[in-house]
Amino acid sequence: MSEKAIFLDRDDTLIEDPGYINDPKQVKLLDGVPEALIQLKALGYKLIVVTNQSAVAHGIVTEKVLGEIHERLKQLLTDKNASLDRIYYCPYHPEGVIPKYCKESNSRKPSPGMLLKAADEMDIDLGQSWCVGNSSRDIEAGLRAGCKTILIDMPPAHQKQPASSLSLAGVNPDYKAVNIKEAVNIVKKYLRSPADQQKQAQPIPTSQTESASQVAEEVSDLAESPERIEVQQPAPESQEPEIQQTEPPKQPPESPKQTLEPQTQPPAEQQIPADKTEALLSSILGQLKNMQRAEMFGEFSIMRLMAGIVQIIVLFCLLVTVWFLMSPERQDNSVFIALGFAIVFQLMTLTFYIMQGKK
Repeated sequence: MSEKAIFLDRDDTLIEDPGYINDPKQVKLLDGVPEALIQLKALGYKLIVVTNQSAVAHGIVTEKVLGEIHERLKQLLTDKNASLDRIYYCPYHPEGVIPKYCKESNSRKPSPGMLLKAADEMDIDLGQSWCVGNSSRDIEAGLRAGCKTILIDMPPAHQKQPASSLSLAGVNPDYKAVNIKEAVNIVKKYLRSPADQQKQAQPIPTSQTESASQVAEEVSDLAESPERIEVQQPAPESQEPEIQQTEPPKQPPESPKQTLEPQTQPPAEQQIPADKTEALLSSILGQLKNMQRAEMFGEFSIMRLMAGIVQIIVLFCLLVTVWFLMSPERQDNSVFIALGFAIVFQLMTLTFYIMQGKK
């Protein structure tokens, strides 16, 4: 019976990407990666890394050092009780400086070569497998191999590839996640859904990922285009004879009244900016939801927990201080001691928050 697998990109999916990694000491796991891999393994998936490593072709790192980097990655995961089943990499690039690796290869994503090779060597059912990565190359490779795909849609400040480039490349991931922890929840939810719903799963429409700035520009362009509005507001021919026949001076007030009446009926063309405004609001709402998801799946912080506990102690000390002040047998020493403890614990709370921010 064939196995099912999760094909994972390496940089900015499992580990931090400072650029071209050329030293094992540079390997740092992203938040929540070990826990996510443990959960995926428990679901019965093989965990396979498929990564482009053009740094070899560019002479930045050798295959020997690359092997040490991957051994370091495995060791960090082992320390957290997680593991990978296999790592595939493509060292080739058509613009490389090392002649041995200076060529195009069907293993280089977005080609699905590494996924197909893994499926052949490890008896993987690609139809039951997933491809998870943070770029259009990962998504396209997964789609071409016949896998379901999840795009790790990182916050804009950490994106190395604009989100719009996905739609421009015609690549539509089946799902999107803010990090690998949410990707695990997507896989779990998919497995719980009925079989008929799984077959009918559709890619996410890219229109919802349109940036708010682009929509705003379209709205302003339509609002500032007078020619489009004037075409829908021709002056009625019947108004001219009526204005010429009105000799008494009391009639002129009717003229502005008549000219204002057609303007009270908004032409159909003026409804377009309203539709675009609704699209803009929808886009902003999507961005806010994305931020909420990032908060929801953020790493649990022991520093934040400690700060909350100490803050409660601070409130207790302040209540004790008030109690000493209101006591008939008030003793100033007791008041100062309780207040001193409150100040000390409050400083501890601030220290915990500062340590959390620098993590």
